[in-house]
Amino acid sequence: MNQSTPEQPADIVARLRATFRTGRTKPVEWRTTQLRRLREMLTEHADDLATALHADLGKSADESQRTEIGFTVREIDHTLDHLADWLRPEPAPVPERLGADTTAWTQYDPLGVVLVIAPWNYPLQLLLTPVVGALAAGNAVVVKPSELAPATSAALARLIPEYLDTDAVAVVEGAIPETTALLAERFDHIFYTGNGAVGRVVMRAAAEHLTPVTLELGGKSPAFVDRDADLDVVADRLARGKFLNAGQTCVAPDYVLTDPATATALEAALVKAVDGLFGADPKASGAYSRIINERHFDRLTGLLDSGRVVLGGDNDRAVKYIAPTVLADVDPESTVMRDEIFGPILPVVTVPGLDEAIGFINDRDKPLALYVFSESDETRSRIADETSSGAVGHGLPLAHLTVSDLPFGGVGESGMGNYHGRYSIETFSHRKAVLQKPLS
Repeated sequence: MNQSTPEQPADIVARLRATFRTGRTKPVEWRTTQLRRLREMLTEHADDLATALHADLGKSADESQRTEIGFTVREIDHTLDHLADWLRPEPAPVPERLGADTTAWTQYDPLGVVLVIAPWNYPLQLLLTPVVGALAAGNAVVVKPSELAPATSAALARLIPEYLDTDAVAVVEGAIPETTALLAERFDHIFYTGNGAVGRVVMRAAAEHLTPVTLELGGKSPAFVDRDADLDVVADRLARGKFLNAGQTCVAPDYVLTDPATATALEAALVKAVDGLFGADPKASGAYSRIINERHFDRLTGLLDSGRVVLGGDNDRAVKYIAPTVLADVDPESTVMRDEIFGPILPVVTVPGLDEAIGFINDRDKPLALYVFSESDETRSRIADETSSGAVGHGLPLAHLTVSDLPFGGVGESGMGNYHGRYSIETFSHRKAVLQKPLS
């Protein structure tokens, strides 16, 4: 089909549903072919995609490869290696009263036509990684890139039809009107990554058709630093996790909790760590990204007076630059502590000890991730057992996201549902129960 011909959302969904009903997307051969073609797209056009990511977010070629292109390629490879095993029917025991000749099992059935809506902060990875799961599960897919990353959106809209089955995969570009029109249609699953406000809009629209949703949202992911931790190591890992993509990462450490004495020592360690990553002038570093647009720049600079500036604070609206910034003496009720920061500002909040840190976390919305820097097994266990979050990382921020055999997702305000690896198959499939008893 000629993809240059404009289609209305209703026509797109109807066309893809017609394809799905032919059974075309169900064979494993079709699924693996689509995944291999997607991999080819990413490897053959890696430079083009890196250029687009730099245009949208100022990402370096290395960062684009590590966190977007290469990340997605690794997810594809993992899926191709294990897909046959994941899809294998699973036998279920049968009660004796049904007879020894009765068998039962579960099998994964594709859902149908699914919608994937991506955010702007990792506009390639967070669009295509769910698409990997949707295709691997045998679905037709409507792909909605973020309009706030226009260069990446345009590149994907051009390349995806060149590589994937256009009768089963469609790209819809646009902003709120186009997304609203898509959400009015009946899908078999909607996968949305973004913020809670839009997540509620998605969920309300899905309710009209009783469509299941996966919501990958965000939240203020805390990092607890214990007094026994090696602060040079902690500072280096915090800085790498926080200031990657200029802090525009859903699982970035949002703020630090620690006791007053540790906070003072951590300040100096963070200054040293940031200098080691980006040099004395991060603005001149090719490894440091930019803020996505002026609206978010203005929002973030409005948070800079929420505490004492230990590091950074300088900014340039003309190039959407905000330096890696650490704030100390931060009041828990200050503006910077109200909503997810989603930028290169790291507040340090002091608490007397572990009990108070656990209470502080539990008094707020459940975060997408929670990070613990401690040498104490008891401390690590208590935080993991006595709090609720999408994931817990001991000693290393963000890394759980890279493990394909771990489910990635939130809880409560930070989201519902999960994906990656076999969890993507579960998300984009129906696990159907089958029982069989011979007629003679």
